[in-house]
Amino acid sequence: MFRLSAILALLVALSAPAWAADARIIVQQSPLAGFQYYEGKDIWAMMRVGDSLQLTREPQNPHDANAVRVLWRNEMLGYIPRRENSDVARQMDRGAPVKARIVQLKEARNPWQRIEFEVYVELSTAKPQK
Repeated sequence: MFRLSAILALLVALSAPAWAADARIIVQQSPLAGFQYYEGKDIWAMMRVGDSLQLTREPQNPHDANAVRVLWRNEMLGYIPRRENSDVARQMDRGAPVKARIVQLKEARNPWQRIEFEVYVELSTAKPQK
């Protein structure tokens, strides 16, 4: 499913002009894993949809060699879910410029439903030269 959605996103992105604002290929959209164990509860009121997130690889993580940490303004929020992190981890290990941002914040009891984020790659936004 991931590969098909990435291919479809790429086709849509390639059909748009290269200079289109915010042109990006969405690699995946996921809930945040581990929200209840980190700083999210303390900084919840400051976070906004659209905020950038930092992704950090943790290849030495004893629980998951594909672990990708998710941070907001250098505060630990959690991880990309284990069942969805292998492709992103592999791309990060290859040096791909993957980025992330918040796409949904929800007041929910279930911590897996509080933050949804997307991982993406930005396309060139330079306007063509005349």
